[in-house]
Amino acid sequence: MEKNRHFGFYLDQTRCVGCRTCQLACKDYKDTPIGVSYRRVFEYEGGSWTKKKGDFFEPFNVFAYFSSISCNHCDDPACTKVCPTGAMHRSDYGIISVDESKCIGCKSCAMACPYGAPQFNEQSGHMNKCNGCMERLDEGLKPICVEACPFRAIEAGAISELREKHGHEASIAPLPRYELTRPNLCIKPEKNARHSGKGDGTFHLPQNHSEVSYDIV
Repeated sequence: MEKNRHFGFYLDQTRCVGCRTCQLACKDYKDTPIGVSYRRVFEYEGGSWTKKKGDFFEPFNVFAYFSSISCNHCDDPACTKVCPTGAMHRSDYGIISVDESKCIGCKSCAMACPYGAPQFNEQSGHMNKCNGCMERLDEGLKPICVEACPFRAIEAGAISELREKHGHEASIAPLPRYELTRPNLCIKPEKNARHSGKGDGTFHLPQNHSEVSYDIV
C-alpha cells in the first residue's frame, strides 16, 4: 500500500462469529498489558420473546451479531482535536498515531473518541492505540488482525478501494453515526443489524476492559 493512500478497515459482520482471534493476535503481537487491547470484539443483541400456548416460547424480533472494531483512523478524528500536546497526530497512510514523547497521559483523547480506540497504558504512562500495523504495511504485509481472522471477516487497505468493493455503510449499531467522525471503515451488515441510534439493543464488551467507553449515539 502506498503511503499517500488513506488506510481503512472493512468488516463483514456476516462472517464474524465473535471468536476474538483478531483481538488475541493483536494483543500478542503488540504485547500490550492487561486492560489494553487495540482491537475489541463485542456482541450487540436485542428483541424479545413471546409466550405460546403451553410451556413453549417463540422468538419475536430477536437479533444478535458481533463487531470487531479498532481505531478507524477517522477523517475528522475527535482524538486529535482534544489532544493538548499534539501527540495524537496523522502520519503515513493517513493513520492516526501517538507520539509518546509528547503524550502526557491526560486521557483526553480516550474521553473524546466514540470508538474507545485510545487507551491508557499504566506501564508507560502514555496513551496507546492501533496504528494499523504500519510497520507491516511498510513491508507489504497485512495487519496482524486481518491475517489472523479464521473466517476472513476483516480486510484492510486503501479505504477508497475497500468502499468501491464493499460499499460505504458504517453507521451500524452500536457504533455512532458515520457523520460524527467520518471513520475510514466500511461494514457489510449482518442480516438483522440495526442502524446507529436506533437504541433497541444492548452490547457486551470484552471482559477486563474498563478503559473502553463507547459513546452510543
